[in-house]
Amino acid sequence: MKLTEKTLEQNYLYRGKILDLHVDRAELIDGRIVKRECVDHRGGVSVAVLTERNEMLFVRQYRYPYHEVVLEAPAGKLEEGEDPFEAAKREQREETGTTGKNYLDLGRLYPSPGYTNEIIFLYACRVESCGELDLDEGEFLEVEKISLEQAEQMIMTGEIVDAKTQVLILKAARLVREKKL
Repeated sequence: MKLTEKTLEQNYLYRGKILDLHVDRAELIDGRIVKRECVDHRGGVSVAVLTERNEMLFVRQYRYPYHEVVLEAPAGKLEEGEDPFEAAKREQREETGTTGKNYLDLGRLYPSPGYTNEIIFLYACRVESCGELDLDEGEFLEVEKISLEQAEQMIMTGEIVDAKTQVLILKAARLVREKKL
């Protein structure tokens, strides 16, 4: 069976700085016509930044859609045409003030494939040097170090709820145990 859907029509309802929203008409493999509500997003990056003591750097920031402060790995949006690896290094420097070494590509994450085409590119590294934060205008956050072991526990207790951060913690912890990071 060929699992595919054919786009018949796209109707853009909103085009914004961060995302576009459209409602499509699509044809299923059995010939039925359905509506698909889609959010187009340029994508993003996130990086597990580890110290030599296997502490991971996190940021706490207010996330408006949830109206709460969320603990996350450093992350950000891709600029148009930007290389994901360069974006990860940029976000790391801006949000943690660090530069890294021994970067590893940890793959891609589809945060919500039911309605968005967003892809988050994941990386891990060790801290090479520390400097000052260089936050974007209107960006406010706090940097925090937490051991990988404690971060794994915080996933299980529900203290870390961000999906990309959970994935990065679990991948980084395994790579550290295997002595690959």
